[in-house]
Amino acid sequence: MQSSLYVSLSSQVAIARRLDTVARNVANMNTAGYRADEIKFSEVLSKKGPDPVSFANGGETYISRQHGGLTKTDNPLDIAIDGDGWLAVRTTSGIAYTRDGRMQMGTDGMLRSVNNYPVLDSGGLPIMLDPEAGSPTITADGAVYQGENRLGDVGLFTIASDARLTRYDNSAVIPDKPATPVLEFSENGFAQGYTEGSNVNPIREMTKMIELTRTFESISKMIDSGADNQQQAIRELGETS
Repeated sequence: MQSSLYVSLSSQVAIARRLDTVARNVANMNTAGYRADEIKFSEVLSKKGPDPVSFANGGETYISRQHGGLTKTDNPLDIAIDGDGWLAVRTTSGIAYTRDGRMQMGTDGMLRSVNNYPVLDSGGLPIMLDPEAGSPTITADGAVYQGENRLGDVGLFTIASDARLTRYDNSAVIPDKPATPVLEFSENGFAQGYTEGSNVNPIREMTKMIELTRTFESISKMIDSGADNQQQAIRELGETS
């Protein structure tokens, strides 16, 4: 009886965590460049007692790398990444990487992200423009021009598939392994005048939320029923003693 109760409770904890993840994804489905959180569940086998009991653990959270859809904005300071890769921005916590290519030019000419972080070139340095020279042209390989003058390049970086990503400021990530600058642009690059949306599928997430809520409620009823049966058994044992 106790084992079944513990299994049910561990399942509830896992489902509650999954519900939190789904709710966070739904809340950010319109956040540019947002990457959905996913949870990988596994079982934990307890060998205490004569019979092993399998429990659901809390699950390991990871950030999905699936691409989001592109939206045409015609804003010359918007860029979307076509293919694999990330933009680099310098934050107070170090260099972070993002697919949110909404940029702005400061009064000093520095190219910054929508969150006011300096956007970096392939060498990890800020990109300086002429604030009096108008909007830049950004080519597929990241070269930045104002008129005929090439002023630098927007860096594009890849992150190893086995790197663990930690979320930073919703749309950015900080990997536990160094990112690599892209030097060959035959399979990826930039599209000026576009932004990339989140990779959250709202229908899929809402379906998950409904299914998880129903499962959570079903387990709650099982726990309540088990507790009632246990109390009934205790009462009956008391009456016969």
